[in-house]
Amino acid sequence: MAEEEWLRRGVDVNTPSVARLYDYYLGGKDNFAADRAAAEEILSVAPELRMAARENRAFLGRAVRFMAETGIEQFLDIGTGLPTRDNVHEVAHRIAPDARVAYVDNDPIVLVHARALLRGSRDEVMVTSGDLRQPEEILKSPEIHDHLDFSKPIAVLLVAVMHFITESDDPRRVIATLRDAVPSGSYLVLSHGTRDSRADAVARGTKVYERANSPLVLRSRREILELFDGFELVDPGLVWLPEWRPEGHPRYDDPSRALIMGGVGRKA
Repeated sequence: MAEEEWLRRGVDVNTPSVARLYDYYLGGKDNFAADRAAAEEILSVAPELRMAARENRAFLGRAVRFMAETGIEQFLDIGTGLPTRDNVHEVAHRIAPDARVAYVDNDPIVLVHARALLRGSRDEVMVTSGDLRQPEEILKSPEIHDHLDFSKPIAVLLVAVMHFITESDDPRRVIATLRDAVPSGSYLVLSHGTRDSRADAVARGTKVYERANSPLVLRSRREILELFDGFELVDPGLVWLPEWRPEGHPRYDDPSRALIMGGVGRKA
């Protein structure tokens, strides 16, 4: 769809969108000139971001496979981003064909593309609008409650999204609200950009994101670890993305070049 059509739909194509920036890093085409300009400005100081985006998608796939293999059949993916290859439902259904997946995002372009992708798909998959900064509203959604059974374990996926939640939004409250809504045996999948690597790129990159629709808040490993409060981390814990249950030989000598840490926690 051309930029003019999105403008007619009331979409701001001149403010960089975090979802469309991520799409650009992955080599996607669902982005606008403002997104591409901002992305290239960031890539000029942190070219590793392309690798980080690919590693993030790979981590998501490995985490979903792990949970599906352990018997999880419900997935709540918040801040899902633009559809690409190996989306959550595609990975989960290879192992658990009846797994139910609910996608939640607040970006209108993400929602249009996600609904188009899911058109004609089975009833096990749905997408709805929601803002992670208001987890109570997501949890109260009739669509979500009709789709997922909150008396049974649910995997909550917050993949490369919590670093867009500012301290004023209280990230610990956000996750605690979601944690308290799901039963024992549920999982939290979290990946988060960190300031523990490439301080120069971090400083300049965060400046660019100040012009986007959400600021970028990079946290230390200790701060990210605190977000898993109430969950028991599964092996290998909170690590650089390439180190989380890698498949095959490592592709990079220095895993910290992925710029993002990730982990999976289980609610006891």
